[in-house]
Amino acid sequence: MSQPGYWKHVATVLGGAIGAQAMPLLAAPLITRMCTPSELGTFSVWLGVVAVSAIAATLRLETAMILDHEAEQQRVCFGVVFQTATITAFLVSLCALAAHAFGLPALHDQSWGALAIVGIATWLTAYTQTVLAYATSHKAFGKAAHAKILGAATIALTQLLLLWLGAGEAGLLAGQLIGLAAGLLAAVVLLRPPLPRLGLRLDLSGRAYLSRHQKFWRYALPSNLLNALVGQLPLFLIGMRHGVLAAGLYALTQRVLSAPVSLLAASVLEVFKRESVHEFETLGHCSRAYRHTFKALLLLGLGPALILLLFSPELFALVFGESWRPAGELAQILAPLCFLNFLASPLSYVFFVAGKQKFDLIWQVALFFVTLCAFLAPGSLRMNVLWYAIGYSLLYLVYLHVSYQVSQNRLATA
Repeated sequence: MSQPGYWKHVATVLGGAIGAQAMPLLAAPLITRMCTPSELGTFSVWLGVVAVSAIAATLRLETAMILDHEAEQQRVCFGVVFQTATITAFLVSLCALAAHAFGLPALHDQSWGALAIVGIATWLTAYTQTVLAYATSHKAFGKAAHAKILGAATIALTQLLLLWLGAGEAGLLAGQLIGLAAGLLAAVVLLRPPLPRLGLRLDLSGRAYLSRHQKFWRYALPSNLLNALVGQLPLFLIGMRHGVLAAGLYALTQRVLSAPVSLLAASVLEVFKRESVHEFETLGHCSRAYRHTFKALLLLGLGPALILLLFSPELFALVFGESWRPAGELAQILAPLCFLNFLASPLSYVFFVAGKQKFDLIWQVALFFVTLCAFLAPGSLRMNVLWYAIGYSLLYLVYLHVSYQVSQNRLATA
């Protein structure tokens, strides 16, 4: 693909991503003034459980759909995901309720109702991810963007309305659930994906599909689970060691720092997925698509990272209220890591394209232990976050180097 064509697709996805994230970002200053850091911390822990469990619910087979364009195979993929997501959703709610009953510290502040519906949120998130992967496989970037915008806007507006009515933490939960359902409905209506076969037992075609794409659930699934868990692990550990107030401050920091990735890097990723697959199948490598993507990410991410590094405390106090200034101080520490994450996250797809999921899994294991050590080390919240940022950044430098080697197809087959 030419550079103008590449940037045209990026612009289409980026427009949708900006629309999808505009409402939550605009609503955030109002939400932080209508709920306490403790309420936001409790909600964010619940949302973290959903984010992690939704990865497991798909077995990462939605990623395989981008490589497997045949209509019947995509229908089989939807059937497998429907079954695995349903089973996972039930088990997640059951395990969450059991963990709460046995006094697990990470879920101590969650209500019984919140834990009962965590499985529903998991199913909605997992199936939406699969429908959006179907859109990417058919270059239906515009329709996918419309579905994302509708879902995100519904979440933001519903949460604001329920908070205004005095619902508190329950309003955050209900708004999230209603918005997820609206986003999935919009995606299904706009994209008309294949209807899955209903049932909880895999037929022969489903088992064959799992066998053919076993690298995704053998390597990509545990790797992505670890990645999602590492993303949420600081929040869980901060809540356990420093309390829900500290967890709320970190949750806002995490939400703001993830915005550049959600808005820009994820948009570039959707295009990189398609172009890297095409280039690898044609040339035996995807180094040109990798370089285009790296340059795009570098140009898009440098400015926001510098602003966060220099002005985060003042910006957080101005936008979210003076009580949230400590969240800005955490953002200042994490700004360099945020920039490296912005560069590396989209480019990580090269490991899927080249069939090198095993290395990605090894790297995620290393990252998990670095995160665990950083937040279990004695010290203040700021010190824990600083050690986390240093260790994570060093690992990202290694990751970027290896991913470029993989894009050139220089490494031995994993």
